[in-house]
Amino acid sequence: MTEPEQDNMLIEWDVGIIMDDGMTLRADVFRPKVDGKWPVLLTYGPYAKGLAFQKGYPSAWQAMIAGHPDVAHGSTNRYQNWEVVDPEKWVPHGYVCMRVDSRGTGRSPGYIDHFSARETRDFYQCIEWAGVQAWCNGNVGLNGISYYAINQWHVASLQPPHLKAMCIWEGAADWYRDMTHHGGILSTFWANWYDMQVKTVQFGLGERGPRSQVTGALVCGDVTMSDAELARNRANVGDDIVSHPLDDDYHRARSSNWDKITVPFLSAANWGGQGLHPRGKFRRFCSGCIKGKMAGVPRAGALDAFLHRLRA
Repeated sequence: MTEPEQDNMLIEWDVGIIMDDGMTLRADVFRPKVDGKWPVLLTYGPYAKGLAFQKGYPSAWQAMIAGHPDVAHGSTNRYQNWEVVDPEKWVPHGYVCMRVDSRGTGRSPGYIDHFSARETRDFYQCIEWAGVQAWCNGNVGLNGISYYAINQWHVASLQPPHLKAMCIWEGAADWYRDMTHHGGILSTFWANWYDMQVKTVQFGLGERGPRSQVTGALVCGDVTMSDAELARNRANVGDDIVSHPLDDDYHRARSSNWDKITVPFLSAANWGGQGLHPRGKFRRFCSGCIKGKMAGVPRAGALDAFLHRLRA
């Protein structure tokens, strides 16, 4: 469904992207309203593209705009989502913004299995789908915070041909050391996160879930499933982590393969000491052989390199 020239953009809601196993994932695409070929800023994640930042995370929204009023300035803020870019600030400058609901969340059906090989393949195919659209110049960039940063490392290791640059904000990379067992000690974050931020927007909640403040569509799909059906369509992250106390194949399969990452990236590590986004291994990685660059320079200057990769 396309909305002609809404808030200085062309918007396509719920665009279907067919995966190699036949599953159709859903994306919202925000484009300049003039003909042309543009670079794409793409995000793929589980927080439901139809859930407004202000509705899903009201206290965080209020704190952010109180402390950083520039975030909300110059935008209607109707399309603000958790931890991704505001299309109203990018589309007028000649970029396409594309948001994909990851498999099993929001309006994308399927089985939820975070950071799995299946999810990474889905991400790869979304990038390649975007890269060949008539409105794309062939350059796809990735941007986003936390989850939307972590999975950038994963998909980059598959080397999608149309992926030209990544902007990674607080993206951990080692599922065991960085995320689930800090110093070998179990982190309870993921079980709580799963209950609060993923199960609440799982595909199949239908009428039991929220509605989009912009379109009125059901954020979690048009099908309403029972609790038992929902449980069958998702991995149990908390139990899975507890059942793998050591760094085994389960953890390694959910950690990025840095040896395969060749795309240039700009990455902002977390220097505040939060366990979820640690800095140690990232620093070791940046001292290695690939084209890494940390955001240690003024923000505008740091972003220049990232944006140049998409415009070139």
